[in-house]
Amino acid sequence: MSRKRKELPTVEGLEITGVAAEGKSIARWNDLVVFIPYGAPGDVADVKIDRKKHSFAEGHIVKLIKPSENRVEPFCEHFGVCGGCKWQHLPYAEQLKCKQQQVADALQRIAKVELPPINPILGSARTQRYRNKLEFTFSNKSWLTFEQLQSGKEFSNRNAAGFHIPGAFDKVLDINKCWLQDDVSNEMRLFIKDYALSHGYTFYDIRNNCGLMRNMVVRTASTGETMLVVVFGENDEEAIASVMGAVAERFGQITSLMYVVNTKVNDSLTDQTFVLFKGRDYIEEEMEGLKFRIGPKSFYQTNSLQAYELYKVARRMARLSGSELVYDLYTGTGTIANFVARQARKVVGIEYVPEAIEDAKLNSKVNGIDNTLFYAGDMKDVLTQGFIEEHGRPDVMIIDPPRAGMHEDVVNVILNAAPQRLVYVSCNPATQARDIAMLDCKYRVAEVQPVDMFPHTHHVENVVAMELKQPQ
Repeated sequence: MSRKRKELPTVEGLEITGVAAEGKSIARWNDLVVFIPYGAPGDVADVKIDRKKHSFAEGHIVKLIKPSENRVEPFCEHFGVCGGCKWQHLPYAEQLKCKQQQVADALQRIAKVELPPINPILGSARTQRYRNKLEFTFSNKSWLTFEQLQSGKEFSNRNAAGFHIPGAFDKVLDINKCWLQDDVSNEMRLFIKDYALSHGYTFYDIRNNCGLMRNMVVRTASTGETMLVVVFGENDEEAIASVMGAVAERFGQITSLMYVVNTKVNDSLTDQTFVLFKGRDYIEEEMEGLKFRIGPKSFYQTNSLQAYELYKVARRMARLSGSELVYDLYTGTGTIANFVARQARKVVGIEYVPEAIEDAKLNSKVNGIDNTLFYAGDMKDVLTQGFIEEHGRPDVMIIDPPRAGMHEDVVNVILNAAPQRLVYVSCNPATQARDIAMLDCKYRVAEVQPVDMFPHTHHVENVVAMELKQPQ
């Protein structure tokens, strides 16, 4: 017979004192730190303890006794349920303050190197409708909210179009209005959902891998162009033609209209065939007169306006005069490489994804840039001593790795190449700080610039300029 789990208490009148990782707030209960979602510093609340360990606990607010002065009314009806935009209840100025501290904490506690004063964080001009890409999921198993469950009603129609609920892989929250992207994405999602329902088309069943309507991806550009990709879970040619034709008729402004038939168990589309239904197979972004073609598989920073601010910071930190050889590591579709190419003698970009490298080459060609070279492959395999001997020792390296940061072998090659300046762009200050500690034997931190790309979330980008301690 299994032991009965001890019921954990509800702590009355607990004061929330700060914010922590993953957008949670923190409080102290006895000798434990308690992590609480959707709290604001200054809140006094009754908190139900859900999990208790030796050094910390986790809980949730069951009653807000005294709201913090730092609390504002969330603008989204789905706040607290869909799992996104976890800081909508905090004023934007307070969010920026928390992100600034997050960067400082990571560099001071993990890197433990000498630091200059950290520049004030660059906030996003837009805090709503700032994303240029969203993916929605169709499901026959909608998530029932607490209010719906308490209503006692029967919900026979569980078809939904929205976002996966965190921790419930087979449940999707039906979204009425999302504030993350231009309102055209809401119009498209609701139209496709209603059209599918009215024609009796099945919504995807993730447990049994069946159902016609599976996903949709909307991309918008600052140029006003729009891409829509509808993903079907079954190859029903008649139904697909019906849906796509209706979308094309209703949304004549779409620049690129495509579809995919994905019958795999997982939702990844990088290995799938995209069928062009109407328009062209890409949209274009523009930055300082440069045009960047974005295909359905292309990576592009999801906050277009703030990406421009980020790239300007990186270019300024690179301090290019026109004579430098620049290596752009983790170049993606070559956005940064092409952005700085006019100020450099030559730019060499390296990226793991072959399709991204083809986009990078195309973007150079479209913009008449002839001083870039791009290579595809695993960074630690491509960026070798032999590669550097072939292409030349870089004067500047721009580094923009994934969240996991750099492999130790890559760090060692950078140290051996010893470029005069490093510009390290990161979406994860913790792994950035770890890598900076490894680079500290040769480099000093010259400047730190946090940049907020994702308002109402805990995520923050950070750009660090590093210089050789002993110039070569």
